[in-house]
Amino acid sequence: MSFYVTTPIYYVNAAPHLGHAYTTIAADVMARHHRQLGDDVFFLTGTDEHGEPVALAAEAAGVTPRALADKNAERFKALAPLLNVTNDFFIRTSDPEHVKAVQEVLTRVKDNGYVELGVYEGWYCPRCADFKSESEIEDGNRCPIHKIELTWEQEENYFFRLSALQERLEQHYADHPDFVAPGSRYNEALSFIRGGLQDVSLTRGKLTWGVPVPWDESHVFYVWFDALLNYYTALTYARPGEDLTEEFWPPSYHLIGKDILKFHAVFWPALLMAADLPLPEHLYVHGYLLLDGHKMSKSLGNVLDPFEIIDKYGSDALRFYLLRDVSFGQDGSVSAADFEKRYEAELANDFGNLASRTIKMLLRYRDGAVPQVAVDPGLAPDFDGLCERVSALVGRAELTPALEEIWQRVRRLNRYVEENAPWKLAKEEGREADLDRVLATLAEGLRTVTVLLHAYIPQRAEVLLDALGTPDRSIANAHFGAALPTQVKDLDPLFPKQQASEAA
Repeated sequence: MSFYVTTPIYYVNAAPHLGHAYTTIAADVMARHHRQLGDDVFFLTGTDEHGEPVALAAEAAGVTPRALADKNAERFKALAPLLNVTNDFFIRTSDPEHVKAVQEVLTRVKDNGYVELGVYEGWYCPRCADFKSESEIEDGNRCPIHKIELTWEQEENYFFRLSALQERLEQHYADHPDFVAPGSRYNEALSFIRGGLQDVSLTRGKLTWGVPVPWDESHVFYVWFDALLNYYTALTYARPGEDLTEEFWPPSYHLIGKDILKFHAVFWPALLMAADLPLPEHLYVHGYLLLDGHKMSKSLGNVLDPFEIIDKYGSDALRFYLLRDVSFGQDGSVSAADFEKRYEAELANDFGNLASRTIKMLLRYRDGAVPQVAVDPGLAPDFDGLCERVSALVGRAELTPALEEIWQRVRRLNRYVEENAPWKLAKEEGREADLDRVLATLAEGLRTVTVLLHAYIPQRAEVLLDALGTPDRSIANAHFGAALPTQVKDLDPLFPKQQASEAA
């Protein structure tokens, strides 16, 4: 099986922030889990480098758009390894291979009859690089996302005949009720389509920072159409000398924030239809990370720096917090205080303490040898079907419920320790077999949850699996009782409490 997951590509008009990390981490969890399932995975992320927002930011900084793109693209590239993200390719829309492929696809769209010359006028947000309909304009003639006043723009452009694809889009939504998730976002996109689609500018005649239009080089392609094609174009050159399109297109899952729903759930599938390309299988739309009640945004100046958080807590803590504290798909507030509470209560206490206690008891009572006995049948029902449920949830991008499924078993194992009190069994004559069973059950339970947590907290999971002597990360062997460890070794605290305290 092949699995292709993509993030949106990120604007290079400013440095990355926690919102970018959020989407990328979510995609990485899906990619890692599917690799654990044995699937052939391709994971794409990258940067969106053309268009007016970048040109304006470069002008304000006194540099060329190319110089700004080069600088900030490197910052986005640097974020991925810090997050321990395993993307297979990082695309830049200034890549010459991408530029060439965009020109080829959009020429095909024109040849198929979906492009015509016309004059456009309307209210425009330069930061969104988007014309706004009346229903999208806030009081004071402002952009609902960036809160700036809109400008009235008029220019001659080539238009994409979006209106001609309305019926096909409606039919696709009817035929694929899981095309966009969660359901509220499906309904939002379908409502926009049913409201009547208008033709949209495919090119801009007043800009130079963009992909040149091959049939009229006085124009460049509107940045959104350039960007939306990257998920397709990347496959044509991600591996030198290979074209991966046949193996991986269409994408299995495309993850986006809700602010770009219209472009990805309406414009993108319409564009692919016009180019005779298969549509993505699923789009999953997540909400905003909120700080002080507002969406985190570079333009609003309310961002948390993921680089600083990683320096203080490590990448695993950040990965865990973002998908644990905010239900993926919904809006949710984040804060340093909530981060530390979650770190202390769950990573340090629930999981870290379980790992330390289990291994230390095995070292103390059995010199690190895991008794090779049957696991406790009384605990087995708590793990029945766990792997299947987690895989099904991750497969639908329901990452927070999947993590909760695993965490319920982490807590169950902690209760099991208290219920059986191995330290008391060790002192009672004739209870050696009971102690063996409890220790083996804890070791196997800990291994099971750690394999399932690997996609979320890969660094610490690797350390713990190494201490358990069980390097196999496959989901096939993640079932409780499938691969009892044999020998453990000592382990430093996985999530030291003082780390969070010092960073408070």
